[in-house]
Order: sequence, then C-alpha cells, then structure tokens
Amino acid sequence: MAAPAGSLVAAVLATSGRLDKEGLGTRIGRLARRVEELKGEVCSAITSKYSEFLPSARSAEELVAQVDGLSGSIELLRAGIEEQVQRDLNVAVAEFTELKQQLERDTLVLSILKKLQEFDTAMKEYNTALLEKKYVVAAQQLEKARSSLKMLESRKGFELKILKALGTELTVQTQNMLYHLGEEWQKLAVWKLPPSKESSSPESAMHSELHLCTLPSKEEEIAGLPVASVLQAFAILGELRTKLKSFGQLLLKYILKPLISYPSLQPFTEELSDVVILRFKCEKPDLDHSSPVEVFDKIKFVLEVLHKYLLNVPVEQRVEDKKECRVTLAELLGDMIWEELSDCLIQNCLVNSIPTNNSKLEQYIEVIKSTEEFEKALKNMQFLKGDMTDLLKYARNVNSHFANKKCQDVIVAARNLMTSEIHNTVKITPDSCVALPKLPDPGSGDHLNLQKTSKQLPKEIVNLENETRLSQYTFSLPTCRISSSVEKLMELAYQTLLEATGSTDQCCIQLFYSVRNIFQLFYDVVPTYHRENLQKLPQLAAIHHNNCMYIAHHLLTMGHQFQYRLTNIMCGGAATFVDLVPGFRRLGMECFLAQMRVQKGEILERLSSARNFSNMDDEENYSAANKAIRQVLHQLKRLGKVWQDVLPVNVYCKAMGTLLNTALSEIVTRIAALEDISAEDADRLYSLCRIMVEEGPQVFTPLPEEDKNKKYQEEVPVYVKKWMTFKELMIILQANLQEIVDQWADGKGPLAAEFSPAEVKSLIRALFQNTERRAAALAKIK
Repeated sequence: MAAPAGSLVAAVLATSGRLDKEGLGTRIGRLARRVEELKGEVCSAITSKYSEFLPSARSAEELVAQVDGLSGSIELLRAGIEEQVQRDLNVAVAEFTELKQQLERDTLVLSILKKLQEFDTAMKEYNTALLEKKYVVAAQQLEKARSSLKMLESRKGFELKILKALGTELTVQTQNMLYHLGEEWQKLAVWKLPPSKESSSPESAMHSELHLCTLPSKEEEIAGLPVASVLQAFAILGELRTKLKSFGQLLLKYILKPLISYPSLQPFTEELSDVVILRFKCEKPDLDHSSPVEVFDKIKFVLEVLHKYLLNVPVEQRVEDKKECRVTLAELLGDMIWEELSDCLIQNCLVNSIPTNNSKLEQYIEVIKSTEEFEKALKNMQFLKGDMTDLLKYARNVNSHFANKKCQDVIVAARNLMTSEIHNTVKITPDSCVALPKLPDPGSGDHLNLQKTSKQLPKEIVNLENETRLSQYTFSLPTCRISSSVEKLMELAYQTLLEATGSTDQCCIQLFYSVRNIFQLFYDVVPTYHRENLQKLPQLAAIHHNNCMYIAHHLLTMGHQFQYRLTNIMCGGAATFVDLVPGFRRLGMECFLAQMRVQKGEILERLSSARNFSNMDDEENYSAANKAIRQVLHQLKRLGKVWQDVLPVNVYCKAMGTLLNTALSEIVTRIAALEDISAEDADRLYSLCRIMVEEGPQVFTPLPEEDKNKKYQEEVPVYVKKWMTFKELMIILQANLQEIVDQWADGKGPLAAEFSPAEVKSLIRALFQNTERRAAALAKIK
C-alpha cells in the first residue's frame, strides 16, 4: 500500500530538518529505504485494482460485439423496407399527379364551356330585352357577356380562336345598344343652336333653344320610366358621364354663360303637349351689367326647369372600391359644370358688383344674402353639395375684394394720368390747395394733447411769443405751373387716403400702400414714358421739374395729415411719405439740369462760330461774331419766353442767369486770350459787348406782365456771376493805360476784383504797343 504523498513530503521535510544533526550518508540511506517501501506499496495497490477491472472489460467487449451484429441486421432490414416502399410510393405519386392534371384540365374545360354558355345566354337575353326596349336589362346582359369574355381572355395558355369573334360580336352589339340609347336621349333633350358663323352676341343667343320631353307622372315613373331606363342603361355601360358632359358644355355655352354675360337676356319657357321649350327674350338692352340678384334668379329659373323635366332622375352609379350608390342626374351634372359656372359668375358678375367706395359696402349685404339663397336652392335640387363653395366665399370676402378693386382702380387711374400730356398745365400759387372735403377731427394725437396742455399752463406762459412772425407763405410752394394731370394725381392720392380713414384695417393698409405705389410708379414711369420730350423740349423739362417739386412738397406733410386718422397699425409712424421726398427732388433736378446742359452746349456751339473774336477789322469776322452774339441772345430770349410763368421766379432767374453767365464767361475768355487787339478791333469788340450788356438783361422775363420784370432785369448782377467782369472788360477795351492803372488801384480797385494780374497784363500787351508807358503800367499791375 503506497504511503500518501503528504506523508512522503512530511518525511522529506522532517529529514531535511535534521541535516544539521545527523550525517549525510545516514540520512540518504534512511531515505532510500523509505522509497523502497513506498514503491512496494504502490505496486501492490495497482496489481489489486487491475485484477478486478479485467473481467469487466472483457464482458463489455462481448456486449459490443453482440450490438454490432444486431445493428447490421437492422440496417439490412431497413434498406430492404425502404427500397420496396419507395418504389411503391413513386408509382402512387405518379398516378396521383396524372389524375390531378386530368382533373384540372377537365375543370378548366368545364369552366370555359360554362363561361361560353353564360356569354351565349347573356347575348340571347340582351337581344330579347333590346327588342322589348328594356334597356336596363339589355345593358346588364351586355355587361355579363363582357365579364364572361374577360374571364375567358384571362386564361393564359388556353387561347381560343373563337374569343376574337366573340369580342367583335360584343363590340358590335354594344355600339348597337349605344345607338338605340342615343336615339332615345335625343328625344329627351333636343338642341336648336345658332349657326356657327354667328359671333357671340345677345342676338345670336336668342336663336338658342332647348326642347325637353315632358316627363310622365310619378305612377308611370314607378312602373318603369323610359327616361330612367335610358339613363340607367347609359350608366351601366359607362357612357352616362360622357353624354352628360356634352350636355353640360352645351348648357354652359348656349344658356348659362349668355345669361351671365348679357343683361338684356331673359329666359322663359313655352309648354306644349309633349315638350317644354326653353328660350330667351331680350329686355332692357341698355344695361351694361346685371346685378348678381338678377343673374342668380335667371340661373335658378333655368336649373329649376331642367330639374323638373330632366334632371330629377335617380340612377345607379358605380364608384371604384365601393358598392353601387344611387345619385340623381342633377348631382352628376352639378359635379361636372359647377366649377366652370361659379368661375364665370365670379369673373363676369360678382366682380362688377364689388363697390367702389365705402358708402356702398352696406348695400353689398343684399348680394351676399342672394348668393346664400341661390346656393341653398341649388342644394335643394341636389345640383350642389357641400357646406360653402368658392362662389359664397368670394361674395363674403367683400372687404378684401373691395380693397383689391379699389387699389387696382387707383393704380390704373394714376397710370393714365402719368401717361397723359405734360404740357396741359395749371397755375399753382401759395394759396393753392388740393380740393378735398374737410378731414374729420382725429380721435387722438398731438393736436389734442397740445390743447390739453395749453389749458393747464398759466396764461402768462401760454401767451409768450415773438412779435416777429414768419409769413404764412414761408413753407408754401412758390408760384409756378404744373401739369394738370399731376394736380389730379395728387387729388387722387388725397381722396384715396381719405377713403382709407373710413375703411377696415386691412383695406386701410392696402389703400395706404397703393398711394405709396402711385408715387413709386410716377418715379419709374414718367421719366421713361416722356423721355424724348423731356430731352428735346425745355418747357416740358421745366414743367416736369415743377411736377416733382410739387409732389415732394406734398409728400412732406401728407403722412402727418392722415397719421391719426388711419388704422391703429399705421399710427406708430408707419404712415409717412417723407422718405420719398429726396428721390422726387433729385428726379426733378436731374431732368432740369440735363436740359440746362443741353442749352449750355448750344450757347457754346454758337459762340464757337465767332472765330475767337479775332481780327474784328475784317468784315467777315465781325459779321460772324455779331451773328453768334445775336443767336445766343435769341436763344436766351426764346428760352425766357418758354420758361416764363412756368418756373418759379427764383428758379427762373437762377437758370437764365447761369446760361447768360455761360455766354459772358465764354466771350471774356476768348477776348482775354487774344494776343493782338488793334484800336479798330477794340472798338468793334466793345460794340459787341455793348449788345450783350444792353440786351442781356432783357432775357429776364419771368412774369407775363412786362412792367413787373424790370425788377429782375435790374438785379442781373445778382444772378450773373461774370456780369461785372464783363463790364470791366468793356472798360479795358475803351480805356487808356492810366485809366486801367487807376481801375487796378494797386490791386484794390474794381478791376482787380474781376481779373488776375496776369489777365490784365495780357490785355494791356494786346491793346497797347510796347512803349515805356506800357512798361510802366505793366510794372504797376501786380
């Protein structure tokens, strides 16, 4: 029996613990003996265990051999069974498949024969029903035949040549059925229309007639109404909507739309024994537009006649993914034509009835009520369905339409004024004002606050004011002429703002911005539309300048006048036109300055033909210079007459002064540049300059009254910068050297105020010969 491992370890440890007491050999011998003992115990234990295990192992091997034999036998038996069963099973499956296929072929043939029989039966019953005029039954049988044919055609891999012939036969019979139904339909509603060559007019509309077959009584309807039978047959065949759409288009074109477009037409009916005739008669041919109430009554009358004699017929209508539903002919027709009819009523009737001012808005309530009653009547006839249509929405939204129409009318009127002639003018004075009704007192604002504050202040403080007051015309526009169209344009703007004060918030805002759009449109349209005339005609340029200044003048205060009378939304400072003022001032100035540049160019061009005012002793040169001077004066006088009583006096004088100054400056420059001036030349130059000095002031005629122009002619030096320079030049041309030196006065005289030393010296050298006296004079000019 082997010792436990723990014992051996313990022994070893015990032995190792005594190494220091015993000798090494003794310890090794003792350890070897112990190992031999342990080895004997281990061998004895292994031998004992193996002798017990061996019989068990042999017994297990015998059992394994027996199991392997039994398993082989089972495998042989299974293989035999599987082979036999599989063979029998394959045979059975093959037989079953063959029988199944045969059954399917027989079933298919049977179903096809059944469908062929159904098709044949349906066609026979169709022919019988058609001969008896049982149109609904005939149509149903056609649909059954069509269903059977579709089933036959859907059989893939089993096509029959007979199907093509059956399809042809079905098509022929369907068309035959539709022909008979069409004949019946034509008896129900017969149209007599005007010739196609006739233009659309009330006279041509009076040739339109609709003949309706009189419907039988309710007892006959229950028994089987021919009309219902025809319509139901159409519905079954899917042709009812096509027929009804065609009828609806004719109804719109020849009955309903003429009633809306021509106020003079009145519908009426004529009842005969078996037919009712719907036609027109002409009344009140002078009317331009019918009121919506009258139009609604006419349309309602026509639809009531149709409902009574034709449209009050129920039919079965198929709807996709739903079962058949029962609807009336009126409902179907309404779905088809109502949208187009309501659009026509809006565009040709309701639009014209929108009021053009606030006072008529209350009267429009009658139109809204009549619209509601009209739609209610149509719903009772089942012609219309739904809670509220676009027609009623449009009628009820009158405030928005009123604002849109008013704004559109304002813009159209403004554009017409802008494109009218500019030269038709009116005179504006400081006392002039736009003709307007008195504005109502504001409910709130600075004015009232100022009044309240004044009442609270002590009397001695309130009365404190400067004795010197500004003139009442200080901020007024000076007297001038403007286009009458611009005066009307400003009146239109004021009238529109005045109407905005009594409108709803939405309308008020739209009207206010329409007024702003008027002025923005003026800024864009007038300079472009009248461009050629403004460039060529000085008078129109001056009038346009005045127009722009007139508009800018009113824009300064227009917003303030209406600020507290507009809607609360606009009272916060939004109601202003001041931002447009600089643009209008610039527009007027640019146009007038462009015309001034043109006039300056013409003056300089005329003076260029004066041959630089040299060699005036030559008659040709003198004649050319004299002609140039006369042409310039003629141009200025003509321009003065053109601008007379048009431009404000101060603008007139500045403009004429600028142009005359251009001429004088050019003459001075050319004479001062001469290098040699003889005594005769000097005399002739002086005579030419004298013409300018004598006749130049005569171009200042701002007023038609001649005696009132003297004041401005005497003030020429104020407006002509080079006037004194020109007069000093004339003095030089006639003076001797001493007189020139005296005029210079050591740089303090009048000559020194107008000319530079270099210019005076140049003139002296040109006028006088080189002598000691000239040299002395030149020495004094510094």
